[in-house]
Amino acid sequence: MPALDALQDRFEAAHTQVVGISIDSVYSHANWADSLGGISIPLLADFHPKGAVAEKFGLYLADKGITDRATVIIDADGVVQHISAVGPAGSRNIDELARLAEEVDAKYAGNLPTKTKPKGVKKCTLFVKNQCGSSRAALLARSNLGLSKLVKVRNIDEDGSARAELKKLAGKEQVPCLVEDGTALLESADIIKKWVAEATSAS
Repeated sequence: MPALDALQDRFEAAHTQVVGISIDSVYSHANWADSLGGISIPLLADFHPKGAVAEKFGLYLADKGITDRATVIIDADGVVQHISAVGPAGSRNIDELARLAEEVDAKYAGNLPTKTKPKGVKKCTLFVKNQCGSSRAALLARSNLGLSKLVKVRNIDEDGSARAELKKLAGKEQVPCLVEDGTALLESADIIKKWVAEATSAS
């Protein structure tokens, strides 16, 4: 994934949205991406029913309970233009994948939508606490979306003034809590949804 991430400019120029997919859960994906320092490529969980998407492309290895390491390129009309597999332990040539995406893009005769730049995430503060799964989920999203410089973190278990400020801003001590321009947003799912929309959607 880091090698794919490094060539995002080439894939974007070829009107290609790169996604990673595996049978692992969203929680495994979040922790794995965090271990890499965050990645910009969306990860899809083919978790339940296990391998259902991979199976449709002939890439689920039922006897091993895993998917093959493979590449599928689908054009803007939803037509599969390329499938190749290198085996579960194999490695792919990322320059070659970029070249294939460029080739599919060059041959495509249809109209493609104009991609505009996402509006981006504003500077804000995330209140969290220790031993809180929802706080951990928000922190993983912050890392994986590359928001560490924009989203300040305050831990209410480690900073008494943070706890007091959270109560003043949100009216309670519930975390995670995202505060932006004086407005408090509670619930990790809502916080993550907001960040994903601002980081990836056109304004």
